[in-house]
Amino acid sequence: MTDPLVSTHWLAQRIEAGAVQVVDATWYMPNEDGDGRAEHLAGHIPGALFFDIDKIADQRSDLPHMLLSAEAFAEAAGALGLRRDQVTVVYDARGIFSAPRVWWNLRVMGWPEVYVLDGGLKKWREEGRPVETGDVQPAASRLEPRFEPSLVRSVDDVRAAIDEGGTQLVDARAAGRFTGEVPEPRAGLRSGHMPGARNVPWSNLVRADGTLLPADALKTAFETAGVDLGAAIVTTCGSGVSAGTLALGLARLGRFDVAVYDGSWTEWGGRADTPVVTGPA
Repeated sequence: MTDPLVSTHWLAQRIEAGAVQVVDATWYMPNEDGDGRAEHLAGHIPGALFFDIDKIADQRSDLPHMLLSAEAFAEAAGALGLRRDQVTVVYDARGIFSAPRVWWNLRVMGWPEVYVLDGGLKKWREEGRPVETGDVQPAASRLEPRFEPSLVRSVDDVRAAIDEGGTQLVDARAAGRFTGEVPEPRAGLRSGHMPGARNVPWSNLVRADGTLLPADALKTAFETAGVDLGAAIVTTCGSGVSAGTLALGLARLGRFDVAVYDGSWTEWGGRADTPVVTGPA
């Protein structure tokens, strides 16, 4: 398959055949009223494991949900029961919001075949498909550490990309945050964006029913924002979650090589030694 998303019908067939591993990646912003773990226990797609974005993360970092090392991730994912030898489908309760972050995380850590459920649990429920409650506890698995560095960028990588040129930074935050007209939801961060960055708000890529735009509309959204779809691209956002939605949209356009800046604006805007500009792209 070349599309990084699968339909609810496709997933239902694979669940019935026992030929898929399902992962619930529901997550909420710190200023939002929601609890992904509690919602998972109250109702999830049959057999789904819960991936806690904030816990399966580097707890030593002062930045939120940063990637674990390959060794630590293999241990945590194995304890959860995740396996690389199964087709894996990630979803979230909103439709498409936090699932792309885990889709990207698994790809970084060597998952060969992982997809996002188009429309997520929202669409699944609206179609009257079955859900189950409680916790899912599969047998633990043994995973070898793997890591794909080409899909990740650090603050130093982004700084070098700005200095050297040739790599496009595409920011998934809302327009007001990008221009600096609206303050950041996290305290202590400067307002604005990285020099030369383009702005494609992640919400512009998702339809009201929670599904991702089709390829032609995605192409228009990126190109209208001034993104060259043939050049190197790094996506960024507030804390590395919605940047995954941009990476997912670009993958639907065939760009599976797009990297995500893991620290994103929480890191960049929180430092004193990184350049920040305001106004439109």
